[in-house]
Amino acid sequence: MSELPPYVSRELVEERLPQIFPEGTPNRTYCVRELAASTVFTMLYIGAVEGTGRYLGPVHVYRMNEEQAALSDTNDRLHYASAVLKKRYVAHGTRWYADNTREPIRDETLREGLIAIGAVNVRNDLPTTSGKPRYALKADFAILLDPTLDGEALEAAIGEFREKHLSKSALARVSIMRAGAAASTSGVLVTFPNNETRQLAPGPSSIITKAVVEVFTTDFLENPAVLWLSESGNKVVARDDKLAAAIGLKIEADKNLPDLILVDIGPPDPLIVFVEVVATDGAITPRRQEALFALTDEAGLSRDQVAFVTAYQDRESSGFRKTVPGLAWGSFAWFVSEPDKIIILRNGALSPARLANLLPR
Repeated sequence: MSELPPYVSRELVEERLPQIFPEGTPNRTYCVRELAASTVFTMLYIGAVEGTGRYLGPVHVYRMNEEQAALSDTNDRLHYASAVLKKRYVAHGTRWYADNTREPIRDETLREGLIAIGAVNVRNDLPTTSGKPRYALKADFAILLDPTLDGEALEAAIGEFREKHLSKSALARVSIMRAGAAASTSGVLVTFPNNETRQLAPGPSSIITKAVVEVFTTDFLENPAVLWLSESGNKVVARDDKLAAAIGLKIEADKNLPDLILVDIGPPDPLIVFVEVVATDGAITPRRQEALFALTDEAGLSRDQVAFVTAYQDRESSGFRKTVPGLAWGSFAWFVSEPDKIIILRNGALSPARLANLLPR
């Protein structure tokens, strides 16, 4: 067997993982959280790296302890790698995790996270029922954790890894997320469908709003216009009372209005689209939906002329995870990072359908 890789602290691994897997990376949470750092640290600690013949089992991670992790000598590391597999092994120290952490390590951190993203290999010569260790870091990923690699050399190596292991759609998603993060520190200029521009305050909500106005409207509406746009604190950025009056919609600033009101004047009957922008909170809930329906009912608009959209930065954003349980049926969810896709929360109460009929054609 080959020599062990250089000793690396868990703190350094925890610092590097978010650099390697930026916002927009599929299943990023599983790849950058503390449990992922503990797993990657332990793989490096025992030398479970592609080509070495050494492999990790979840037991190596959940039996690791503070005192053992601080021992950097080669003999100490190799002794732990083999001794921890024995049933009578007793950890003399403050353990990181309990035995019931086995499943999250195996199913989330490894299978759904690091294996799926191309950072970890799995032995294919073992039965699925075997308890033998089977996981090893890919060599080109392990290099990224070398403590002597930093600066431009580290950035270049990370870029090569992403190009090799992330799909084109994942790379595009990462690019969109990084561009948004860079723009969020300055004012955000939004170009409306009629080519007018408005300046929004810096921040993540403005980045999402810009994408809704410039991208969502192009992809999902035929002939779009912006009837209403507001920022936090009910600051009205734009309103088109003339067009709203022509449609019969009375817009008055109150607590029930969403961040954006769009209209698609392409169809014979105009489509009103209420959009909530969610950086942290404020989705289209059933209560909000009914309050906005009251507005369109008063205008004499049919409910099939009204759509509700909650716009997020990404499926893995904290705002989506927080608000998705409360999204209203009959509404849509859209993501800046995947602009050509949309989630339909279909309300099947009026027209039940077989699953086969709902498949994309």
